Amino acid sequence: MKNVVGDILFIVFEEAQVTRTYGEGCPIALSLDIVGERWALLVVRELRLGPRRYSDLQAALRGITPAVLSKRLRELEEYGVLHRRELPPPAAAKVYELTEWGAGLEPVFQALARWGVRSPVLPLTGEVSADSVMLGLRTFFSADDGDGVSPRPAPWSASYEVTLGSDVYRLRVEHGRLTELARGPAGTAPDVLVRTTKAAWQAVLDGAEPLADAVAAGRLSVTGDLRALQSLVDAPRKIRPRPAPAG
Repeated sequence: MKNVVGDILFIVFEEAQVTRTYGEGCPIALSLDIVGERWALLVVRELRLGPRRYSDLQAALRGITPAVLSKRLRELEEYGVLHRRELPPPAAAKVYELTEWGAGLEPVFQALARWGVRSPVLPLTGEVSADSVMLGLRTFFSADDGDGVSPRPAPWSASYEVTLGSDVYRLRVEHGRLTELARGPAGTAPDVLVRTTKAAWQAVLDGAEPLADAVAAGRLSVTGDLRALQSLVDAPRKIRPRPAPAG
């Protein structure tokens, strides 16, 4: 009951406020007016791999309250960043998805990820969603700056289906380029089928555990071309945080 009352008071308070704006003609300020509110960019992040229901967003963003999520979705829809649509039967559910303009934020997310992972002071801690793990693969797949040591795999082509718990993703690599990454099963039988947990998959992608060790220990179940999976795992550059400046 206490949480419900708190959410109601939050909504009343928020609706009573004048919309905050920087009031500048700068496009950066305008962008922050649109996606600068707390949780706004993370809501958009969770839609980058395809449509999601309200309940999916609530589950992925564990720290957000229903009141804040509803408000952010409403604002982002009003601004034209996302829109709602109803899935046809038998699903008959409403989902949120990015508009073409909203999807144009992709380079911004990639730049923020590459910048944030180099933080010289604040470490990367805490839980991340399954989408975030997969998006990290895409962000660093073709990064130009890596550790300077790890060799890039030779160009290859393969299709993949990766299941992380209850989340399923399809990927396609063509001649060494990641051409598809989306939520949902592959339309045809993939060359590689992976079933694992989010934590185990992230450990392999981050280089914390060799792929062969994870497979041997049963943390990854792999069907298909193991060499193609190794190429996929090796493709992202493992960027290390920079040390804090002396003094």
